[in-house]
Amino acid sequence: MAPLSPTEFASAVTAITSAFGDPTRREIYLFAHTSDTGVTASEVAEKFDLHANVARHHLDKLAAGGYLEISTERAAGGAGRPSKRYRTAGDEVTLDVPVRHDDVLVELLGRALAELGPERATALAEEVGEEYGRSMAGALGGQPTRSFRAALHTVADALSAHGFAAHAEKEGNKLRIVTEHCPFGEAAVEHPVICAVDRGMVKGMLGTLYGETSVDLTSSVPGGDEHCVTAVDD
Repeated sequence: MAPLSPTEFASAVTAITSAFGDPTRREIYLFAHTSDTGVTASEVAEKFDLHANVARHHLDKLAAGGYLEISTERAAGGAGRPSKRYRTAGDEVTLDVPVRHDDVLVELLGRALAELGPERATALAEEVGEEYGRSMAGALGGQPTRSFRAALHTVADALSAHGFAAHAEKEGNKLRIVTEHCPFGEAAVEHPVICAVDRGMVKGMLGTLYGETSVDLTSSVPGGDEHCVTAVDD
């Protein structure tokens, strides 16, 4: 059995990152269903206290899955850019927004970890996460900010949009990101090295939005903790 190349390993981790849905998306779908005229990204952002780009990401994912339909409308008087409105595609509430668990991808990831060994696998997992984090920050506009706290909250919102149910909080004199849901599910429990992807994503996003930052995963569900906690130092 030929060992996986670093590129194949990166592809496996990226594929698994994309293969899971987000519980927040269900609530956004239900919110859209309550409006006969549909909702906008700014309305969803205000309702769920999200960054507008994160709200738009959720809505576009629902639209891509066929759960919402998009229409473009101009403001009264025709001035300004047209806004997108997202409406549910049918009258019935559909709650099968999937949280998928692709056994083939998980098996591929497990094989990659076994072939590479824990040290190399951890380094590559963090590297993949960091690259993915930079791309996530780029999708949000990628504009650097002087406020470390603002950058951290943006990172938490972006992680939530990718299934991590994360929030930023202060503990003593330090800030941290607490993740209450992991989109990797049982795969992370079976292969804790996957947690290095989370650490890399935070590092990559903060590096783009704020600057080089020290990131450390201080607790994790695979390690027996109640939540995953990522400590950050500006």
